[in-house]
Amino acid sequence: MALLSKPIIDEIDRVLAKHYGFTDEELDFIVNYDIKYRMGQGTGEEEAE
Repeated sequence: MALLSKPIIDEIDRVLAKHYGFTDEELDFIVNYDIKYRMGQGTGEEEAE
């Protein structure tokens, strides 16, 4: 199931990254960390359907 709020969260991350002067690599890490760990895709947990 796709998370509908993901694009909004990514935009918030982009705005904050610009505000704090993060590099593109740092922003990429944050966005990918979000996908992998915050969404539960990198924890070994299976999503219930």
